[in-house]
Amino acid sequence: MPDTTNTTELKNSVGIWAFGPNATRFLPAGYHPESVNEDMVTRTKRVVAGLADVVDGLEYHYPGEINEDTVDAITSALGPMDIYCLAAGLHTDPTYKMGAFINPDAALRKQGIETLKRGVDLAAQLGARFIIWPGAEGYNYNFQRDYIQTWDRFVEGVGEVVAHAAEKGVTVFLEHKNSEPAMNILMRNISATLYTIDRVRRLGVDTSHLLVNMDWQHLIMNGENLAEYAALLASEGKLGHQHGNSGWGTFDDDNMVGASFFFQTLELAMTLQDVGYGSHGERIGYDLYPYTEDQVAAVRQSVIQWAFIDGLARKIDRAALAEVRARADAVAGYQLVYQVLGLDQDFINNLLQRRAGAK
Repeated sequence: MPDTTNTTELKNSVGIWAFGPNATRFLPAGYHPESVNEDMVTRTKRVVAGLADVVDGLEYHYPGEINEDTVDAITSALGPMDIYCLAAGLHTDPTYKMGAFINPDAALRKQGIETLKRGVDLAAQLGARFIIWPGAEGYNYNFQRDYIQTWDRFVEGVGEVVAHAAEKGVTVFLEHKNSEPAMNILMRNISATLYTIDRVRRLGVDTSHLLVNMDWQHLIMNGENLAEYAALLASEGKLGHQHGNSGWGTFDDDNMVGASFFFQTLELAMTLQDVGYGSHGERIGYDLYPYTEDQVAAVRQSVIQWAFIDGLARKIDRAALAEVRARADAVAGYQLVYQVLGLDQDFINNLLQRRAGAK
């Protein structure tokens, strides 16, 4: 078990998309009109100026937020930050409204795959990783897709990009989500993600560097317990990246870390410590969408709240918890955790005294 008394901070990164107009379907112009005409270099400089003291790197979608024409200017604006990940960004291009990997048009499938391979090339140039979040790879209606053919196309397309990444030495993270923009995304849960990896492997593709990005709100939306799946992915050697956030559990809110599902987040922090997350350069990425909040302030608060939660997790007595878990004692488990939060014997004694005095 790793030394959980080590207080070295995990490195982190944040998606540049947190700092855009933050549109909704009810307000397409977004709640941050000051960002509408902001070019990506200016946006990058704004983020660096506001967050360089607490954030190590940025993440960009390819080709919309970064591409071969803009990369030099963006990297020049990074200051002390780096680019940790590039992410597939074809879901924002109406050309691929029917998907890229699964588009009914063979020419568009080829075009989309070749575009993403160029994104991998740029990631290799930057020493970055590449995220495949297949948000448009799905369907909206029954009777819309031939499921077998659609899954075959999806796996083959992912496999082609992953094979190219393996040749370039680029690690690929798969990120699942159940809905939006496609109403029913194919790779909608952790099981479907591992199924995708296994099918890509069966194509003969090197999947040793094909890992999973856990977007916390995406798991929460599915009722997938954060710590459980982090532990299982780590045991399979597939725990690759984290996109930290929270929400109400019904939509991809991308709210500040720890704003809700606090105990799941605390148990996740403990689990990441126990599996040695970060020992191979892994980071905590922040995938936030501050609709109406000050964007820089919301990201900063998320970083601070995660550091606080991570610190609490380090105080949990692992030996005592192991004994509790061995007998599946939920009451004793919460006693241990609440002690870390300040619920000690003095609190209990004071509570009992107050109740006795009220009788």
